[in-house]
Amino acid sequence: MSLIELITGVEAREATLTVFNADPEVTDALREHFADRNVRIVGERTGGGPDGYAVLSRDGEFVTAVDVDELLPGTGAETSADGSEEDAVDGGNAADRVGEPVTAYSRAQMVAASREIEDRAWRVGHGELHAGFQTLDVLTGEADTYDLLGGKAGLDVHAYAADEGDPPAVEHYAVHTGRAAELRETWFVAYDGGGYDGAKCALLAEERAPGEFFGFWSYDPETVDYIIDYLTQRYGGSERTDDGGEAA
Repeated sequence: MSLIELITGVEAREATLTVFNADPEVTDALREHFADRNVRIVGERTGGGPDGYAVLSRDGEFVTAVDVDELLPGTGAETSADGSEEDAVDGGNAADRVGEPVTAYSRAQMVAASREIEDRAWRVGHGELHAGFQTLDVLTGEADTYDLLGGKAGLDVHAYAADEGDPPAVEHYAVHTGRAAELRETWFVAYDGGGYDGAKCALLAEERAPGEFFGFWSYDPETVDYIIDYLTQRYGGSERTDDGGEAA
C-alpha cells in the first residue's frame, strides 16, 4: 500500500466516539476539540452504568473506552523537569488514542506540525526519523536543520525527495531519492519513538492543490511502523552521495 493509498484508507475509516451519560456541554466540547480528527462525536444516555465515559468504535467494532476527563482539553502530556515528555514512556494520553486526524493543512501548518515531530525526536534523542521533502530544492533549504538532527548521538535521520536536481551536501543524515510520483506529491515526517511505542508519531499528507495538503497525524504504533517500514523497503536502497551519485 503506497503512501497515498494509506491516506485514502485512513480517510475512509471514520471512527465514532460515543459519549455516555455526560452533560451536553461536555459532548459539545469534545466535538469541538476533535474537530480536526477523523471521528464523529455522539452523545447517549443509559439507564444505568457510570457517568462521563466514552467508547471509541470503528467499522462497528470496539476500539477503546476512556473516561471523558482524559479526553478534555488540558489533559495532555506533562513535561518533566528535564524537558522530556512523560507520556513518551507511558504510552501517550487517552486523547492520542481517539484516532488519526484527517484534515486539510496549509504549508505553514505542515511546517509547524513537522517541527513538533522533529522536536520530539530531538528530546528523546535516539531512534529513527524519516522525513519527505517532495523536492531536493526544499530539502536544501532544510539542510542545516537536518544536519543538526542527524548529528544527535543515537538519532538516525533519513530524508526523501523526488530524484530531480542536486542533493545538498550532507554530513549526518542519509538522502534517499526516487522517481515515484508519491515522493513529489506527499509530505511526511515519521519518528519511530526510539524504543517507546508511546513516543511514535507520524504526519503524512498529500498535496492536492498548490500549497494545500490533506492528510493525518497518527500516534498509532502500527501505523507509524508501517510508514517507516514502507519507506525503508521502497527507498532504502536509493541513498545519494554528496556528489549527486548513487551510494555504493
